[in-house]
This record gives sequence, C-alpha cells and structure tokens, in this order.
Amino acid sequence: MHAREILETCLYAHDLEAAERFYTRVLGLTRITAVPGRHVFFRCGGRVFLVFNPEATSASGGPVPGHGASGPGHACFAARADELDGWREHLRAEGVTVEQEVEWPGGGRSLYFRDPAGNSVEVGTPGIWKIEEAETFGR
Repeated sequence: MHAREILETCLYAHDLEAAERFYTRVLGLTRITAVPGRHVFFRCGGRVFLVFNPEATSASGGPVPGHGASGPGHACFAARADELDGWREHLRAEGVTVEQEVEWPGGGRSLYFRDPAGNSVEVGTPGIWKIEEAETFGR
C-alpha cells in the first residue's frame, strides 16, 4: 500500500473570517463550507484546503480526533511557470508583501508570503520537486 496523493491539508488560524477573505480574494479559492469559530474549507483544484481554529479543534470527543498546531504553518499552492510573474503582480495589487522569491538550484521557482494568521504561504512551480507541469496540471 502507498498513499497516492494529498487529498486535503490544513493550516490553523484564530480569525477564520480574515482567513476566508484572504484565501478567497488573494488565492481565488472557492469556499465549500464553514462553521463559525471552528473551520472554513475551500476547493483547490481537485483537492481541499482547510483552515481550522486550533482552539476549537484541539479537543477530542468529536467525530474526528482532536488536532491543532501553534505557531506559523506552511502550505504551497501549485502554479505554472508562466504564471509566477502574474502572481507576483496580483499579490502586490492585493497589498500582500512577497517575503521571498526563490529560484531553486534543481529547477522551479517559488514566491513566499504570509496569510493574516502569519502562516507561510508559497506559490511554487512543480519543478521545485522535479515534477513535470503536465503531471500536476494534466497537460
């Protein structure tokens, strides 16, 4: 047995309304559902991106085991190589500071910035992991 792909991943934020505004406006994700004070879920391509309030999800006893994190987390969203310049301009237009740009020695490029909760968010090309764009985007 082996895991095939990541189906969902999450970051944590106390202010879920700010997170929802950021991920819908800045990254263009579509909200699937939300429970005020607990979580907000987004569609991201064929996968799901979750933002949980760590205080609300760390307790056990619900339908899933308790989980949470403290401090900034990290997530990377895939972009085509020819989109990165557009992403840089889009982020600036939205008032989001690009914290760092990296051209990886083995290939690929990344833009790093922060969400309202301080999480490190990256938009990167699949080449950073030596993955072909066609494998990621189905070309």
